[in-house]
Amino acid sequence: MNVRSELDAVALDAMIHVLSLDPADQVLVVTDEPTLDCGRAFAAGARRHGCEVATWLLPEDQRPLTTMPPEMADLLEERTVVVNAIAGDVREVPFRLEWLKLLEASPVIRLGHCPGITSDMMLSGPMAVDYGAMRRRADELFAAFADATGVHITTELGTDLELDLAGRELVSDLQAVPGCGVNLPCGEVYCCPVEDGAAGRLVIDGCFGSWGDLAAPATFTLEAGRVTDVVCDDAPALAEITCLLEMDAGARTIAELGIGLNPGARLTDNMLEAEKSGGTAHIAFGANKGMAGGRNESKVHVDYLFTAPRMTITSADGTVREI
Repeated sequence: MNVRSELDAVALDAMIHVLSLDPADQVLVVTDEPTLDCGRAFAAGARRHGCEVATWLLPEDQRPLTTMPPEMADLLEERTVVVNAIAGDVREVPFRLEWLKLLEASPVIRLGHCPGITSDMMLSGPMAVDYGAMRRRADELFAAFADATGVHITTELGTDLELDLAGRELVSDLQAVPGCGVNLPCGEVYCCPVEDGAAGRLVIDGCFGSWGDLAAPATFTLEAGRVTDVVCDDAPALAEITCLLEMDAGARTIAELGIGLNPGARLTDNMLEAEKSGGTAHIAFGANKGMAGGRNESKVHVDYLFTAPRMTITSADGTVREI
């Protein structure tokens, strides 16, 4: 099998398992010049399955996009599956959030969202995986977090963070349904902590947003769910983090706790893959409205990755579990 055919096959397998792709589906693939090989693979895979497929390229002369091109809304008529195979520039988060809000408002569209997808990612690990094994691992985590009211997260680097989870549901990204899209590659469980219920210290030693790896860990101080201080010896990264946190009034508020469970995902400097790696977790700040239980509004949603977490989960009946 040549590389082109292999890309198409991997894309089709992911769409069947995660997007429940059916030959009757009307598919839209949104892509761009940097990720065109991946976009073509999703389109070709869907056509191979018997689907009617349309593709649309983001206008490169308008990048980075900060708002949705108005003509994009017209692309959705009769579409039941949408795949966004696009670059992962953090400056385009406002555009992506606007587009995702429109997609997830549809009663029929199942969404695969791939900001930062690469051909290597599709061929060498996180897309060519045992989806059944991931679902079994997700079930183990659902059981561990059943009726959770809070979690205490620690790492050897100094993370010591308490999150209020009362009334917040743990969900996975392993199956797209209308109203709730997923990433491709998939492979995490996540929840929205109570927005004013996070306190302590978070030490980031992986990548964040579209920045890539840090040259030195970044330490966040949180009080009542909001970042009050960040220190980092990597001066350019600190400047970027500070800029993201100051984007608007909601940008400092905790938005998500995610846990990676994809056995093929590698700890790279690309957040789309790295956050799915086993042995990692990530905290996001910014928008979470539209996620299960989320209430915070912002123009940004930025994930920050840390490795080797230990979590002590407290349930409503007082049961304590460690993972």
